Parts: sequence; structure tokens; C-alpha cells
Amino acid sequence: MLRRSVPSPTRAGSVLAATATVVLLLSACAPEPGPSASATPAGSPSPDATESAAPALVPEGTAEENLPVFAAVAERVWATDQRGSGRAYVDGLVTAGFDRPDMQVTQDQTTVGNPAESLQFSVRWGEQDCLVGQVGPSTGGVVTAVMPQLADGRCLIGATRPIDW
Repeated sequence: MLRRSVPSPTRAGSVLAATATVVLLLSACAPEPGPSASATPAGSPSPDATESAAPALVPEGTAEENLPVFAAVAERVWATDQRGSGRAYVDGLVTAGFDRPDMQVTQDQTTVGNPAESLQFSVRWGEQDCLVGQVGPSTGGVVTAVMPQLADGRCLIGATRPIDW
């Protein structure tokens, strides 16, 4: 014989308390409203003026301090028809003040002559760090980062092309 269970007041209260707890926890996870828009105070640069100022190389700075200029050069080259040319990235970095002897770049083309799916370029910075960039169809845009140098002082793994121009 099957018995029909009748909910007790204690059981119903427990279910209600559990439901209320879940609702409170979920509401605590909701994003908080962001800061409201405010007018630019008088005397401070407008957002357009700040954005248009290109970052500058800091020769005595850290790799992290120079990542913005490295990234800006990569973005500028990526926006041109030379986006698949390793030489264009190297030349842009030299123009920005980076040292050519500290650079590495991978091949622009595959072994069968097709454009490379990914092109990497780097600048060794100091004794421990590297500024590394990657572009190409496989990334969909510019990716830059500060990475530790490899044991031999290089930045990129594998074969790179000579920078002999």
C-alpha cells in the first residue's frame, strides 16, 4: 500500500528558507552598477587628446613600461597592407627606438610559399624579459605580452629569420 506524504510545517519551512538563501546568494552575485559618466574637469586633457598621444619608449624603463609602445607599433603595422610582413614590424620597432640586435622575427611564409598563419616578433629587454608580439589570421589581430627570456637569452622558440637589412 502506497502512502501519500503530507508535508509537515517544518519541512515546508525548510524548503522556504533554502529558497530564500539561494535567492539572496544569487542577488549578491549580480554586477554592481559602474561609475556614472561625468564631465571632464576643466584643465584636464580631453579623452581624444590622451588617446591620440602615442606612447613613448622609456629606454631605462621596464619591459612592462615599454609594452604600450611595442603594442602601438604592432597595431599600426597591423592596420596597413604590410600586416603580414615581419620586416614591417621590425622596421616599425626600430623607428620607435627599439634595438634591432635585440629582435627576432619568424618567417612571413610557409615552406610552400603561402602566407604564414601566425607571425611572431620580439625584442629582448634587459637580462630577463622579452616583449613578444603575434599577429596573423590565426590570432585575428595583434597579441602582445611581456614574457621571460629563454635560458639562452632568446625570446622566441624555434627557427627565426635573420634580420639582415
